[in-house]
Amino acid sequence: MGNQLIAPSILSADFSDLKSDIQMVNESEADWFHVDIMDGVFVPNISFGMPVLKSINQYATKTLDVHLMIVNPEKYIEKFAELGSDILTIHYEVSKDTLVESLNSIKRNGMKAGVAINPDTNINLLEKYIQEIDLVCVMGVFPGFSGQAFIEATYERCKAVKELINKHNSDTLIEVDGGVTLDNAKKLIECGADVLVSGSHVFKAENPKEIISKLKHV
Repeated sequence: MGNQLIAPSILSADFSDLKSDIQMVNESEADWFHVDIMDGVFVPNISFGMPVLKSINQYATKTLDVHLMIVNPEKYIEKFAELGSDILTIHYEVSKDTLVESLNSIKRNGMKAGVAINPDTNINLLEKYIQEIDLVCVMGVFPGFSGQAFIEATYERCKAVKELINKHNSDTLIEVDGGVTLDNAKKLIECGADVLVSGSHVFKAENPKEIISKLKHV
């Protein structure tokens, strides 16, 4: 293996010493920074907002993969571009009525366009959009809190997304976010995952760089 991209989730970092954790990711074999933005409305938790993203961007030397778990994300697309986001992912559940417009707006603002789907959302709802989507984020847990147990059905959901991508000759990437560890990484890649987001498994480890390296080469 080794072709998979690894995106440590900053939500699990030590916020009292964020600069050190950003530096660790910079120096590691990680490919992206995964940044969760939560509003306490779409998900029952509030994470960090724009000032923190701005400071992450100030020190991060790798791709910023920003995951919006918020209502009305279309209002903030331009702002997240200004803050340095390279990839901007919105949730199908809140954007289904404006999805095409939002994806186009993300791309117009110079970012890759991602769509996240919750564990109980039908994968086939993405079929008519799959060629417009740069990245599908398959949630391995219900979004809102880090450290949740991985939902086993995620394997089959990855396979289903991969089938859609192949059916339409799309070059969409599949990202898995939530509950990713060394125990399930290999199987997720075999099921079609291109990008593995890992939060507490990385940042709570004794040697985070080693865990990142193992995920990269699993």
